[in-house]
Amino acid sequence: MKKLTAISMALVLSLGLLAGCGSDAGSQSSGSADGSSSAADSGSAAESGSAPEISEEDAVDPHNWAEYDALIDQIKTTTDFEQREVLMHQAEDMLMETGALLPLYYYNDIYMQKDYVSNIYSNSFGYKFFMFSKTQGDTLNLNLASEPDKLDPALNSTVDGACLAVNSFAGLYTYDSNGNVTPDLAADEQVSEDGMTYTVTLLPDLKWSDGSELNANDFVYAWNRAVAEETAADYSYMFDIIARNDDGSLKVTAGEDGQSLTIELIAPCAYFNELLAFPAYFPVKQSEVESAADWQNNPGAWAQEAGFVSNGAYTLTAWTHDESMTYEKNPYYHKADEVETATLKFMLSADDTAIYAAYTAGNLDFIDSVPTDEIQSLLDNPEFHIVDQLGTYYVSFNVKSPLFDGKTAAQANAMRRAFALLVDRDYICENIGQTGQKPANSFIPIGMADGHGGMFKENDDAYTFPDADNTGYFDPSWSQENVDEAISLLEYAGYQFEDGKLSAETPISFEFLTNDGSGNVAVAEALQQDFAEIGINMNISQQDWNVFLNERKSGNYDIARNGWVADFSDPINMLEMWTTDSGNNDCQFGR
Repeated sequence: MKKLTAISMALVLSLGLLAGCGSDAGSQSSGSADGSSSAADSGSAAESGSAPEISEEDAVDPHNWAEYDALIDQIKTTTDFEQREVLMHQAEDMLMETGALLPLYYYNDIYMQKDYVSNIYSNSFGYKFFMFSKTQGDTLNLNLASEPDKLDPALNSTVDGACLAVNSFAGLYTYDSNGNVTPDLAADEQVSEDGMTYTVTLLPDLKWSDGSELNANDFVYAWNRAVAEETAADYSYMFDIIARNDDGSLKVTAGEDGQSLTIELIAPCAYFNELLAFPAYFPVKQSEVESAADWQNNPGAWAQEAGFVSNGAYTLTAWTHDESMTYEKNPYYHKADEVETATLKFMLSADDTAIYAAYTAGNLDFIDSVPTDEIQSLLDNPEFHIVDQLGTYYVSFNVKSPLFDGKTAAQANAMRRAFALLVDRDYICENIGQTGQKPANSFIPIGMADGHGGMFKENDDAYTFPDADNTGYFDPSWSQENVDEAISLLEYAGYQFEDGKLSAETPISFEFLTNDGSGNVAVAEALQQDFAEIGINMNISQQDWNVFLNERKSGNYDIARNGWVADFSDPINMLEMWTTDSGNNDCQFGR
C-alpha cells in the first residue's frame, strides 16, 4: 500500500509545527477516503521565529466536516483491512491538523484494594468486575466516582457508569479475568462465510431481576431503542455496523422461540464480539422503560432512582443521591451461584482526600483514585495497583468558542497547535501522574490494534507518522524551540509579541473547564503555568462530575479537560466519536 502522499506532505508542514512538545472518564487516574484526499497543508515555521507557510485554501476546517464524516463511513464499509488502516490514519491526521485535540498522556489505571479482597478484575477499557469478588463477610464497600450521570446502559458514556453497568446488566458477551472477550448470555454463535451475518443462540431460561422471562426480543427492542432519534443516545453510532431496514430499524431479528438472534452487518467486523460486550448493547426491559413517567421525552427516567429491573449480578436497591448507592445480589442472575459478595455499597464522592481517608480508616475496601500527593508513598504498597489502560488523557477545544472568532480556519488551527507546543508533558507525567504514564503525541494511544494483526501506532509500508522517530505528530519532549515556534504560529493568527510575551494590544484569555479531583486540578494548574510563560491568561473553572460532563457535551466551554478510554481495541472507536452527529463530539466539529 502506498503511503498517503497528499496527507503526508500536508502533515510534514502542518504537524511539523508541533515538533518537540513537552511532558494524559471520571477521575484523572480513573472518561478515513482514499489516499489522495488530504487534510490541510498548514505549513510550519521554516526557521525559528519565521512566519509559518499555511495554505488558507487547503486548511482543514472543523466547521465544514462533511469530508471527515464521509471518511468514517468509508472506513466502516471497506472490506480491505489494510486500506482501512490507511484511511484511519488519514482520519487521525485530519483531527490532529485541526489542533482541537491536545493529547497529554496515555492512560494507565490505579486503584487500591484491601489485602483481604480478591477476585476483582478489570480490563484495558476501564471496566471493573465485582460480581465474583471475595471479601470479609458479604459486603464490599467501594468508591468509583461521584454521582453517576446515567445508569441506563444505552445512555451512559462514562467509565464509572460502564463499571456500574457491567455489574448490574449482562449482554451476549463479556470479559474474563484475562481481559479476553467471552460469551455471557450467548450459548452459541454462527457467522456466515462472508462475515456479514451472525446468528447467536441464547442460554436457556434467562430472566430479568423481577423473575420474568428474558429472550432475544429484548435485544431487538433495546438495540432499536438505542439508535432511535428520540432516545438521543451518545453511542447510537456504535450500531452503524448493523444493516438497516427501509424504515431505519436495525436488521436484527429474533427467532420464533425467542432463543436466537440474527444480525446482519454492512461489512465484516473483526471486533463485533467486543461490541456485543459493550454496555450500549445490553438488553433493557421494554415494559420497565416505558412505564416511567414522561419516558418518551426523558428516555432515561426509568433508571434514575433505585429499584429498576436489570439482568446482571446486582440490582440497585438504594440510592441517596450524591452520597451513596447500594446494590444487592440478583437471585435471577444466570451465574448467581458464583456470586459470593451479596452487597456492594458505593460511596459517591470525587474528593480523593476524603476517599483515601475513608479507605485508610477501614471504611472502604476498594477505591479507584488517590490524592496526587499520596502516590509516591504508595508505589511500593501491595494494596496499590497500577494496570494498563487503552486511552488518552487530553484537552479538547470547542471549535465554536469565541476565542476563535474572526480567525480563518488556518489561523484557528494554528492557534490551537501553538497551545500544544507550550505544554510540558514530561512534568505532568512525572510530577502529577507519577505512575509511568507515557507522554502523548497523538490521539490514538499506544497499544491500539490496527484491525489486521498489527499495531496502529507503528510505522509500516502503508503509513509513516509525520514524526517518524516518535511515531506520532511531534516529539513530546518540551524545548525552547517549541515556544519560539508557538509564538510564530500565534503571530500568524494575528497576535503581537514583545520580548517573548503577548502584547497588551492582543491578549489571549479563556476559561479552562475541569471536574474535581486533585490530579485533574494539578494538570489544569500545570497548563496554566505553561501558557502564562508567554502571557496567556487561563482561568480554571471546577465543576461537579455530572455537571461538567453535560456542559462539555453541550459545547458550553472554551477549553476543557477530557479523556477517552477505548471501548474496544480498534482505532475506529476513537475516530467515529468525532463525526458531526456523534453524541461524544465535544469539540463541536461540523456544528
